[in-house]
Amino acid sequence: MAMQKITMGTVLAIAVMGIVASALGALVATRTISNTGNLKAIGVGVYLDSSCTNPVSSIDWEVLDPGAKVNKTIYVRNEGNVAVTLSMTTGNWNPSSASSYITLTWNREGYVLSTESVVKAVLTLSVSSSISAITSFSFDIIISGTA
Repeated sequence: MAMQKITMGTVLAIAVMGIVASALGALVATRTISNTGNLKAIGVGVYLDSSCTNPVSSIDWEVLDPGAKVNKTIYVRNEGNVAVTLSMTTGNWNPSSASSYITLTWNREGYVLSTESVVKAVLTLSVSSSISAITSFSFDIIISGTA
């Protein structure tokens, strides 16, 4: 009978330690990430304001946590003399593995922008909740207008 009490006590102690270890592990599972992205524009101008007086050359996404989703508003102006179709790509990821965990999308892919027109665009950066071992990153954003 004494043997059963020790066995039950030991099992209970191990179970409690496992619960505490799991709870502590959950408390340290976040990672903070910072970034500054460069922006290149081809056939279009990209600006911070709708009056197109402040060109964008870099976007600071600031400090991000795993699972974060951040929006940045920009304004795209057709600076040519024909209508263009807008597209966006990314490149030059550093480290290259960051592109497996971080994605950039926008709401103007395929949008036809007429001459001398300006359109508001929202860039959305999403960080996977499973990102690990990346504490900082950078990449280029390429926005193009194709006739």
